[in-house]
Amino acid sequence: MVTYPGDPEVHVELAASIAGGDVVNLTRIDFGLHSGTHVDAPVHFIDGAAGVDAIPLDVLVGPCLVVAAPDLSVESVAAAPALERILFKTPNSKLWARDSFAGDFARLDGEAARLLVERGVRLVGVDYLSVGDEDAHHVLLEAGVVPVEGLDLRGVEPGDYELVCLPLRVVGADGAPARAVLIRR
Repeated sequence: MVTYPGDPEVHVELAASIAGGDVVNLTRIDFGLHSGTHVDAPVHFIDGAAGVDAIPLDVLVGPCLVVAAPDLSVESVAAAPALERILFKTPNSKLWARDSFAGDFARLDGEAARLLVERGVRLVGVDYLSVGDEDAHHVLLEAGVVPVEGLDLRGVEPGDYELVCLPLRVVGADGAPARAVLIRR
């Protein structure tokens, strides 16, 4: 699994096996909370802020729009409808075919993030490992906008969906892996 530079690698190992004489099969996983599809909590960039367990479920579940965009520039954000939940499908989706991190991915900057906040967005999802630069993270998280990062949107057509995004409830954590499901509306 591709991880952001500096994040822990993902390790999966068998801790017990029936074939090895144990009563059960049991797998151990060791990874950073920002691996794969995940949700960022305010404390990820704001010391002392709320953890992932404090994110309201009504933000993580509800109608959303998947928008095809050439990038995550202010112009692309401005061209998208203003909705509570928006997922951007960009050329980043093709990067999932690589075995290593691609540093040239599309990302929000502070100005684009401010536009999302001004438009009332409560959740923004992106199709690679980071929603944006440090400024973008601060703008979003300080405003209570939930970033969902690492979405694999390769097989998803733009359009209206019901989003169900359920991060692990790790108390006080800076983020958590999430299962994000889109149901066509």
